[in-house]
Amino acid sequence: MHMHEILVLSALCSFTFGADAALAQGVNLGKPISQTDLAPWDIDIEPSGAGLPAGGGTSDQGASIFADNCAACHGDGGRGATTTTSGAPAAPPVVSDIKRSGIDDTTLTIANYWPCATTLFDYIRRAMPWTSPRTLTDDQVYALTAYILAQNKLIDVKQVINAQTLPKVQMPNRNGFIPRFPERMPPG
Repeated sequence: MHMHEILVLSALCSFTFGADAALAQGVNLGKPISQTDLAPWDIDIEPSGAGLPAGGGTSDQGASIFADNCAACHGDGGRGATTTTSGAPAAPPVVSDIKRSGIDDTTLTIANYWPCATTLFDYIRRAMPWTSPRTLTDDQVYALTAYILAQNKLIDVKQVINAQTLPKVQMPNRNGFIPRFPERMPPG
């Protein structure tokens, strides 16, 4: 055996026996996570509305929040822009008056594609604004959701959106999907 082979074999044996000894003593990779530690990250919202937090908002409240936090990327009123205020390519519009027949990747909008309004709340809450996600309060997210839904003419501009009313919003493409978990879908 060459010296190089002996060194490799020796290192491999040391690692293997050392790993066995560590496993026999128990692996210490941290501590179990508590429900209190997990709660800030357990924010998923089901189509039925399960998981929606307390709070609420209206389109009027959402208009100023949109102007301050969203218009730079999505354009005035959410109708799109060619570039952001920084000059980067703009995010897609979130409001459209165009009635579409057929759906493809160039025509997807909140109003004609998303089957559940709760998805809008969930997405805004977890990912927007993209430069600082999860910085909006639940009331701000409800207000932005109300604003976008009202601008798309899916709810009345005066409607209060909250955990009780949001799952009841009938999206135009509500029946355009075959849900994997139908029991989690809102009634209607």
